[in-house]
Amino acid sequence: MRARRTVTGRRWVAVAGVTAVAAASLAACGSQPPGPQAAGKALAAAVASGDFAAVHLAAGTDVATVTDERTTAYAGLDPWTPKVVAQTVADPKDKDKGTATLAFTWDVGAAQPWTYTTQASLARDPDDKKAWLVTWNPAILAPDLTDGEKLVDRRVRATRADILDGAGRPLVTPRPVHTIGIDKTRIAADQQPAAAKALAKAVGAGLDPDAFAAQVAKAGPKAFVVAITVRDNDPAYDVAKLAAMPGVNAVASTLPLAPTHDFARAVLGSVGDATAEIVKASDGAIVAGDLAGTSGLERQYDAQLRGTPGLTIQAVGADGSGARDLFHIDPSAGTPLRTTLDVALQTDAERVLADVQPASAVVAVRPSTGDVLAVASGPGSRGQSTATLGQFAPGSTLKIASALAMLRDGATPATTMSCTPSVTVDGRVFRNTPDYPSSKLGTIPLSTAFAHSCNTAFIGERDTVSQADLAGAAASLGLSATPSFGLPAFLGTVPVDASGTDHAASLIGQGRVVASPLGMAAVAASVAAGKTVTPSVVDRASVVAATGAGAGAGGGASGDAAGPTAASTTSAPPATPAKPLTAEEAATLRTLMRGVVTDGTATLLADVPGDPVLAKTGTAQFGATGDTKNHAWLVAIQGDLAVCVYVDEGDFGATTAGPLLERFLTLAHG
Repeated sequence: MRARRTVTGRRWVAVAGVTAVAAASLAACGSQPPGPQAAGKALAAAVASGDFAAVHLAAGTDVATVTDERTTAYAGLDPWTPKVVAQTVADPKDKDKGTATLAFTWDVGAAQPWTYTTQASLARDPDDKKAWLVTWNPAILAPDLTDGEKLVDRRVRATRADILDGAGRPLVTPRPVHTIGIDKTRIAADQQPAAAKALAKAVGAGLDPDAFAAQVAKAGPKAFVVAITVRDNDPAYDVAKLAAMPGVNAVASTLPLAPTHDFARAVLGSVGDATAEIVKASDGAIVAGDLAGTSGLERQYDAQLRGTPGLTIQAVGADGSGARDLFHIDPSAGTPLRTTLDVALQTDAERVLADVQPASAVVAVRPSTGDVLAVASGPGSRGQSTATLGQFAPGSTLKIASALAMLRDGATPATTMSCTPSVTVDGRVFRNTPDYPSSKLGTIPLSTAFAHSCNTAFIGERDTVSQADLAGAAASLGLSATPSFGLPAFLGTVPVDASGTDHAASLIGQGRVVASPLGMAAVAASVAAGKTVTPSVVDRASVVAATGAGAGAGGGASGDAAGPTAASTTSAPPATPAKPLTAEEAATLRTLMRGVVTDGTATLLADVPGDPVLAKTGTAQFGATGDTKNHAWLVAIQGDLAVCVYVDEGDFGATTAGPLLERFLTLAHG
């Protein structure tokens, strides 16, 4: 009995021992210390962000030191930061060691990103088997980077592309200039305030002497503070004389410029040093010191025109010595932007407006294509684009749309209507212009009412022509189409819901109806073409779609016609009105407009050389009661040319805008 119990006990002990060993083995497998992958991922995130709090460092290095090294090394590339991805593997021969391969991608505003890999050695922490230690080395940040080295970029400006005219010839292209300013290395500090004020007074151009002197004082001791940049041979400035003044330097260079200072300036825009706003919006594609479009087409299409700068990234010593190249890419020139402008017609338009004191505009459109050939805003517009952004009551030029609405209701040029000296609508009295001929009062045909612009006759049709009919007719003539002008622009609006006196005023182009000279030129062009025309100043085929960093650096629309960058207003085709203009309707409207020249308010255009001229005058009152003023309008068609002339304050369309349009057509004919 004793022997049996002994055997049984031994067998029990043996089984228990096997079970214990198996349990220990399973426990060991389940608690295997982690590999280095998490440590590599944490290191990649830290290098990208600069926050090393989650990284365990080997002895001899601390987080503060590593953070400072990373900050110093990358400071020269600000605001760029890398994207870093880690691929970490354990040493197949030693499970307590590993290597993290870090893959870097820098979007440096170049045609391609800067990419490279570095490696970091990892080792399991002997005191904590779950943690891995990074052996820090500056070469983790960039290839072969050593202690004290830092990264810097050297940008090479790309050749900015030209803006072309409608014939494909350079319109805005590099032209010689002199940048004139105070060079603080050329004059003693105590003499700089007087020198700055003297230069400001000599330059004029609105430069405040005290403000300029303060600007010079704030600049660094070796700064060159710009007062003005002038074209070579600008008769307004004697560059040699200015350069001879104490402390003044005149630096010769080139800038993208139009043929003259004022040539289509509100539309073409300008190029200058990138503003802080533009730099910020570019997302690193533009840096301080770069040239950029600051207004107009130059800003709208800046991403296309400026190209992509060349770039070299170097590692340099703490003192800037020992530079070695890590990355290089050549600059890529910009792509030219082709406009529809005709240099001769644009020049003629500006000559016509040169002496007009109020805000004014001349817009010329080729009806067959919708191309804008001239878009001039006079000196009274003070740099604003009256031609494309102005919003004014169009007066009787809108009777083209009113007449179209009547034609659609069944009227013909022979349909009669009542033209009285005045008409009262809901207590408001409407009258014809003071010079309206009494011989054209009474029952007259539509053709006569249109030719002599009888307000009361058109208002008398208010029960026949609804406000919706009028708005639809205006849309058919392109007045409310979505602009595809190439820049932020305004064509016109005719409300759909007007009634009573508002509806009556709308029929003669007043009330809440507003239009721009560009919009009324589109109306005339639509009549000439026999179809709805939407004007454009940019050849869509020349537009490169905006892609990549900095594509949205243009900023918002403003009075200088600045706007979003690259193609945002030209990617969509022109809008089609609900009821497009027909060739038959347009033919009748052309007959009515010809009558304005042969027997109406624009007979001064009858002898203009070339094809017969068709026209419509317009006068719109604005201002407070008792102090009203007149907008003066005139639209005309001659062959494949549609023109609108606008003067913000004048007498009447015929007497104020008429002579200007007559001169423009005469000049255009040669």
